Amino acid sequence: MKKSIKKGIQYLVLFFYFLFPPKFFNNLRSVFNYFYTIWIRNGLNSLGNGSSLSRPIYLSGGKYISIGHNFKCDQRLRIDAIDEFLGDNFSPKIIIGDNVAIQKDCHIGAINKIVLGNNVLLASKVYISDHSHGEINREALVLPPALRKLYSKGPVIIEDNVWIGEGAVVLPNVTIGENSIIGANAVVTKSIPKNSVVGGNPARIIRELN
Repeated sequence: MKKSIKKGIQYLVLFFYFLFPPKFFNNLRSVFNYFYTIWIRNGLNSLGNGSSLSRPIYLSGGKYISIGHNFKCDQRLRIDAIDEFLGDNFSPKIIIGDNVAIQKDCHIGAINKIVLGNNVLLASKVYISDHSHGEINREALVLPPALRKLYSKGPVIIEDNVWIGEGAVVLPNVTIGENSIIGANAVVTKSIPKNSVVGGNPARIIRELN
């Protein structure tokens, strides 16, 4: 009995596969993302032509976020431009250039400024932040982390043509020079000159591209 049920399910799956091939669902997803992009556009300061956003996006402070042309992002992108926390007010800016592609499960958070230049590629699970929960001092450490004031040491600037590998972290007060490659799971705590390949925790230069 169980075998016949299993076989029936297999035939049913094959029937739906031929009735609705993967291309059909891909086209349907593209149409859905088109309308989803139009809806999200209204919550942003600007979004350039030719952009496509995949649902869901977790967005806060959209009026402080400017995105260029031909922007592509996969599912579960989280972008936070935080203008108030625990009574402190901030003037955040997140600026994303043209032809930027972001893969699944990335998080970008700003109370100061984060800039992604043109042609930047982020692999999945990349985290970029210009702030932390509190300064590292005695006054902050007596408080639970969630109750510490947000603190920024400086902006994050990612220049043109940078590729950031999966699981990498970019921390405050960092500039990554153009044409650089950040290896998977690297933790970037200091500025990186252009044309560099870096990796590790903390990230260090592995190779310079001439």
